[in-house]
Amino acid sequence: EHRLGAEALAGIQERAQLLSGVADRCQGRAAPYISLQRWVLSAYLGDICSYANQRLELMTSGRYQLRLTDGGSRGGRQAGLGLRVLDAYTGEEREVSSLSGGETFQASLALALGVADTVQAHAGGVRLEALFIDEGFGTLDPDNLQLAMDELDRLREGGRMIGIISHVGGLRERIRCGIEVLASDRGSTVRVGTTAEPR
Repeated sequence: EHRLGAEALAGIQERAQLLSGVADRCQGRAAPYISLQRWVLSAYLGDICSYANQRLELMTSGRYQLRLTDGGSRGGRQAGLGLRVLDAYTGEEREVSSLSGGETFQASLALALGVADTVQAHAGGVRLEALFIDEGFGTLDPDNLQLAMDELDRLREGGRMIGIISHVGGLRERIRCGIEVLASDRGSTVRVGTTAEPR
């Protein structure tokens, strides 16, 4: 009876060890220490980066590309979801936190557009027809502002509606129609027209 029990127990332990290994792998407690959820998100982030890089290269005249990393740390919060930036000027990768304010805005805009492109690619015909961007243009120098607006113009020409919320006066000549919010001591009023400076 003992031998039969031991044999039965060995089979149960083997199955339990297999299931425990699968659970540990799915929860990121075994190599490569990335949970199943983060692994799936990482695959989507890879697609987003591919689309984003097409736009970021145009906005930065080919200088920057975003690269997906595994985050490096075992079980870390960002495991499988890390981003670094490849600088074509130096040929080296570096942290995205090393980007200037204007460069960070360009990378963020490229990622936002990459998300929209990825959603459209994976959602079977769902089309995101409107994009609203709130601020960030003030961090760009005139040349980079021109490149960012050129990219937004390409999107608009492709049929998307682009809404920009900004106080940057330099955008006025690039925007055909704007809504200007005028504040006064009696409340705010709105003026719509082709000469309005966006707020």
